[in-house]
Amino acid sequence: MKIVIGNDHAAVELKNEIMAYVKELGHEVVNFGVDTNASCNYPQIGARVGHAVVEEDYDCGILICGTGVGISIAANKIKGVRAAVCSDVTTARLVKQHNNANIIAFGARIVGSELAKDIVKAYLEAEFMGGRHQTRIDMIHELEG
Repeated sequence: MKIVIGNDHAAVELKNEIMAYVKELGHEVVNFGVDTNASCNYPQIGARVGHAVVEEDYDCGILICGTGVGISIAANKIKGVRAAVCSDVTTARLVKQHNNANIIAFGARIVGSELAKDIVKAYLEAEFMGGRHQTRIDMIHELEG
């Protein structure tokens, strides 16, 4: 898979660990995040990753900020993005299986690096189930206008 990752200043270290882990799993990962702890604006990063997932040749995205919430809200403003904040493995698996989330997000101040790796692995290994879940995805897209 080709995966895009983005982060703000609160998540530089965790982003680097996750990038290395995703590569270990055999995937390509492209960094759209920041590499310094200097304050930055996470909405710009969330939007950039959202646009990349919807409009470019990426299979999915990973977003990391302090909580995962702000950056995912920004990404979800992009038509076609289904970004979900995950703080546990079960949610990570289910957002792919049921919601066909194309971006996951988590917080560097919320989850540690080992749990973050488990979240990423569960998400990447899960498959969308379709069926009644596709009907609901279609309904969500109708809300976008």
